[in-house]
Amino acid sequence: MSNQLFDAIDYLEKEKGIDKDVLMEALEAALISAYKKNFKSATNVRVDIDEESASMRVFSRKTVVEEVDNSLEEISLEEARDVDPNYETEDVIEVEVTPKDFGRIAAQAAKQVVTQRVREAERGVIFSEYVDREEDIMTGIISRKDHRFVYVNLGKIEAKLAESEQMPTEDYYVHDRLKVFVNKVENTSKGPQIYISRSHPGLLKRLFEMEVPEIYDGTVEINSVAREAGDRSKISVHADDPEIDAVGSCVGQRGQRIQVVVDELKGEKIDVVEWSEDPVVYVSNALSPSKVVDVLVDEEDKATTVIVPDYQLSLAIGKRGQNARLAAKLTGWKIDIKSETEAREQGLLEEEDGNQTEESYSDIDEDLFE
Repeated sequence: MSNQLFDAIDYLEKEKGIDKDVLMEALEAALISAYKKNFKSATNVRVDIDEESASMRVFSRKTVVEEVDNSLEEISLEEARDVDPNYETEDVIEVEVTPKDFGRIAAQAAKQVVTQRVREAERGVIFSEYVDREEDIMTGIISRKDHRFVYVNLGKIEAKLAESEQMPTEDYYVHDRLKVFVNKVENTSKGPQIYISRSHPGLLKRLFEMEVPEIYDGTVEINSVAREAGDRSKISVHADDPEIDAVGSCVGQRGQRIQVVVDELKGEKIDVVEWSEDPVVYVSNALSPSKVVDVLVDEEDKATTVIVPDYQLSLAIGKRGQNARLAAKLTGWKIDIKSETEAREQGLLEEEDGNQTEESYSDIDEDLFE
């Protein structure tokens, strides 16, 4: 057998990271298969590969018996003792059966099987490398597109960006560089398959972790994310240390940190709100930027009725109900929004003195025009 084969195995171990023992096992299996196929042998054989001399030998394993019925699988006690006088019946002896013309056939078979095993091993290496990146963010380059997927080259493999995982406000062009969220990594019969997303809430979370050191080191924690990709998102944060401004940390000085995230998401609006274990405070914060007068909590149904000033009703609900919908996703509470007038009519809010109400709205009007 040529030294070139062993040189190739050494190269694959160094350059591809494939364990040499795996390749040698594949080579041994290939030689056994070639022997049985080409020499129509059903016997139990072993192949001995000598790397130093670049040679191989085939041994047939035979059972020692008194009388031989099957010469392919049995050997007489007399013949066995010619090799070693210590053999007894029922022992197993190995007899060399290497054919003279086996080298060429074995080399061809070895090449085919080793190539297949190498491909499988490479797939395993790639899967092991990328499975650890599940639910993480990666940067890739768009390599091609079809009617189902945008294919993003992540280095050693192409990942699939399905239409449902794309941002409706984005256009995707070949050679564009893209940050993506790794949704799922599968090891299939066709090799590793990686599915990625641009619309997943996890992408927003990972982007903040990259831009905000306080999140990365655990000083500030992200509690939940609600996202309507390409349009608007809400993210709730908190810090155990009361002296740390969790929201301010995420926004950054003059909004620099959050602007990086907004730019990466092509202008998607992002509301960063303070998390609280008190549902009244949390729901009020989640409805930002609208102001809240009161929050009535139904613990049993995990529902809230939120009362807002009349002039803030549209802002609280948001365009097509988006603000209220995202707030509900963010907090996990059902949210029913009512104006002050509607709440008073339904007896949910006590009547206030008319002069006080007029004065309060007068103050608001002055603030708006300042």
